[in-house]
Amino acid sequence: MAKATQAKAGAARAARGKDSSATSEELIGYYRDMLLIRRFEEKAGQLYGMGLIGGFCHLYIGQEAVVVGMQAVAEEGDSIITSYRDHGHMLACGMDPKGVMAELTGRRGGYSKGKGGSMHMFSREKGFFGGHGIVGAQVPLGTGLAFGHHYRGDGKVCMTYLGDGAVNQGQVYEAFNIASLWKLPVVYIIENNKYAMGTSQQRSSAGTELCKRGTAYDIPGIQVDGMDVLKVREAGEMAVAHARAGNGPYILEMMTYRYRGHSMSDPAKYRSKEEVAKMRQEHDPIDHLRDRLLSGNHTDEAALKSIDKEIKEIVSTATEFAQSSQEPDPAELYTDVLIEA
Repeated sequence: MAKATQAKAGAARAARGKDSSATSEELIGYYRDMLLIRRFEEKAGQLYGMGLIGGFCHLYIGQEAVVVGMQAVAEEGDSIITSYRDHGHMLACGMDPKGVMAELTGRRGGYSKGKGGSMHMFSREKGFFGGHGIVGAQVPLGTGLAFGHHYRGDGKVCMTYLGDGAVNQGQVYEAFNIASLWKLPVVYIIENNKYAMGTSQQRSSAGTELCKRGTAYDIPGIQVDGMDVLKVREAGEMAVAHARAGNGPYILEMMTYRYRGHSMSDPAKYRSKEEVAKMRQEHDPIDHLRDRLLSGNHTDEAALKSIDKEIKEIVSTATEFAQSSQEPDPAELYTDVLIEA
């Protein structure tokens, strides 16, 4: 979501007051943002299969409601940091799809000039600080970003995303401790897609209510239906308000589901095709919102088809830009290594 859209969303929240129901404009905006992520990721998967994207590629298909719902409650100046399943987060906070796709394909027009690839893109302008390939490493970094907001007294919050697998990493709890001790403005968003890298949560975690992992550090937390963008937004409003008011961190465990494997190289044989099909049929976040838009007379089929056409054109343009952009000059390897004192 671009900054202008965030400002508009903030005005809409103020107009709603205590009524948490969404306006037609908001619902259509959420639908569009989720659809952009879905179509972009589908294209990224195609390009990977064609050999045009190298290295690792972790798709966000199925989890779109989490980041779109959370960005709906963000303010300009808030920061966001996540792990390697990050393309959706980039798009949701307003990064240009052309720059994201160009980086995925290792081209000069990418956000990291073709040197970072899928897991290492940043945008100070949009408040996006990565994209990190080491499991759980972004949690202390996000806590540090929150310390920066606290130190400056700017009233902003850091949204720090992590997966259910990362919750078992030691550095996560060191971050929880210092964030609670110093009452840092950070919301920890656990995107629980049930399988981490490829092992069921029931087999890998002693205690499956991950929202309670902050209890020892006096950090409150709740579970949220991460497949419903409005439930995500509602929980996000509460958690962000808690952190922004100086009450310290909050944990949101988003119960979500990824339709693809952990990465493009993962055949995902640890779960059945029937399980995935059932989740798609009964809980798809985009289909759920589409039904709400139509049944509530917020829009019609023609308007939704127009949005779909617009999104496909955006993704097509991004793909053409990426493929026409040149590869980095080898000398680029020696840039952005040191900074001047």
